[in-house]
Amino acid sequence: MTDRQTYIFDLDGTLLDTLQDLAASVNHALAQYGMPTHSIDDVRCFVGNGVRKLMERAVQDGADNPQFEAVFAAFRQYYMEHSLDTTRPYDSITEVLHELKQRGCRMAVVSNKMMAATQKLVTHFFPEIEVAIGEHEVAGIRKKPAPDTVFEALRQLGVGKDTAVYVGDSDVDLMTARNSGMPCISVLWGFRDREFLLQHGATTLIAHPSELLTFAKTNEK
Repeated sequence: MTDRQTYIFDLDGTLLDTLQDLAASVNHALAQYGMPTHSIDDVRCFVGNGVRKLMERAVQDGADNPQFEAVFAAFRQYYMEHSLDTTRPYDSITEVLHELKQRGCRMAVVSNKMMAATQKLVTHFFPEIEVAIGEHEVAGIRKKPAPDTVFEALRQLGVGKDTAVYVGDSDVDLMTARNSGMPCISVLWGFRDREFLLQHGATTLIAHPSELLTFAKTNEK
């Protein structure tokens, strides 16, 4: 899996450590309605399938709870206001993305996070990334692990998937890459550990962002 020129990144747990802000937003919304709150480790297990699924897992009885929609709305509002409180790029990520850009690589983010939050965070932290796609509201574009948002990112970049690689930290990312017909690099600094990733089919794992440079083709003249 060498000479890859296009990188499609997951966001939470891959480029950004968003866990504290997500957990704070979940617990704020729950507390507003007198519901039990959760630990950081609980929330770590809840993320990966989009914010609605996150809240379905956090709220007792999930979407069947009569207060679910109100709690979900409270979460969305609070998170949009507090998504930058403690969220930071993982160590060395910013420098690695800059180096990939210098080498002529193309980069996009595809996330199951809300579209507005995805674009806000990517614009704030990663100016090198050209395309940022979150949970899509256009009919027919499904969230991960369906390949739809990956294909939309490739379309916006104007590139094919043959020289692209997907980078993520979860089982959802492994399934997304598989469904997109792309190789997957699984990172070990995110929300899932090595054993979990191996159990879900990971074949290429990296422990430090600098290892991403191994896969990049140098396009400089």
